[in-house]
Amino acid sequence: MIFQDVNWMRGYGTKMCPELRKRVLDCYRPARLTPCFLQKSIGKLTRRWKKVPIIVQLEKYAVHAMSTHSLAEEIGCKLKKNLQVIDAFASEVTTEQLEKLLRNKNVKKIWHDGEVHAVLDAASPTVGAPGLWDEGYTGKGIVIAVLDTGIYNHPDLQNRILDFKDLINDNTNPYDDNGHGTHVAGCAAASGSESNGKYKGPAPEAGLVGVKVLNKSGSGSLSTVIEGIGWCVQNKERLSIRIINLSLGSNAYQSHRDDPVCQAAVRAWEAGIVVCAAAGNSGPQPRTINSPAIEPGILTVGAINDRNPDEDGFIAEFSSRGPTIDGLVKPDVCAPGVQITALRSPGSTIDKQNKDARVDNWHTSLSGTSMATPVCAGVIAQLLQQDPFLSPDEIKNLLMETAKPLTGYGENDQGAGVVNAHQASQTP
Repeated sequence: MIFQDVNWMRGYGTKMCPELRKRVLDCYRPARLTPCFLQKSIGKLTRRWKKVPIIVQLEKYAVHAMSTHSLAEEIGCKLKKNLQVIDAFASEVTTEQLEKLLRNKNVKKIWHDGEVHAVLDAASPTVGAPGLWDEGYTGKGIVIAVLDTGIYNHPDLQNRILDFKDLINDNTNPYDDNGHGTHVAGCAAASGSESNGKYKGPAPEAGLVGVKVLNKSGSGSLSTVIEGIGWCVQNKERLSIRIINLSLGSNAYQSHRDDPVCQAAVRAWEAGIVVCAAAGNSGPQPRTINSPAIEPGILTVGAINDRNPDEDGFIAEFSSRGPTIDGLVKPDVCAPGVQITALRSPGSTIDKQNKDARVDNWHTSLSGTSMATPVCAGVIAQLLQQDPFLSPDEIKNLLMETAKPLTGYGENDQGAGVVNAHQASQTP
């Protein structure tokens, strides 16, 4: 006889995401195979001790009638994070509590709170940034929020880290124990002060806000990323945030309409913030675009290899390809992402594990759509300095209309082509 403790899940398919269903079944499989005479006692222990991390979203009508705190209190689960940006909260629950949530009429959707991972000597010239430097467009006055592993207070970023929010360890001073976030920040906005201008990002005078959502290993939870996006929306006016860089992602297993991080990214976009997301590093196979890069409304960036100065470049083999899980074209544009030399965070996880990648005391070389995305974000900062009134939709359309297509590649490989900052700046 097989223990059937989780059969109640079958009636709540629309509320529960597929991954959560799988996680719950995997978590409770030992109990389901228990001999019948032990099922009752072991079932109780399993329900008592096993917990699953989840994100719970309220129905729109319910948000006005009750708070996430009151719903969590009613169910008897602890509210770990209040995710107001998508009318949700994060918690860890037993199957009994999960069943109560699924039966609650005020609950719209429940997701498994899964993991998210972190996914410029040649880069800036390739995207045409120097042409805008000559005209005085360096990203000055534009603020880029980097949601990542943190930002090390590097000399190339001196006096330009305007704020730092640590959602992992709750520290107040800027730091980066992994190194990925510092490199990403440098891809967008390194001043070049420690390389005589050689390793200079497209927006060398842009302001930066570090939001640490990934730990020293380069991973984090969906709920923490959502919390970070929500924090940026809440602090948009105070810090003048115009761009969010998301060089992170997770496997896409459901439509963008049902994806919680996509929903948060859309809220930021609607609030007037340009959201740049890395396509992912799972290429060259098709249908490998990460979440939240599958969201059609935001800007998704793939990577090219431009290391040969005599060629226009080619799509990096690792760069994820479309179409998305919804059958939509992605990425939107591409930018350099192979062997990008940018800022080093000494003593960080990446710095220790990739000693061969060190270029000098202040710089290291990394590859990925994680690098291409902030290169694009830096270009956007230049364009917003030129015309601060451009909306996110206008920025996206401008970049796609002026991008340079690479010969021999389809739109699900490269989107509209390689970002062309100079051409975009000249377009009325």
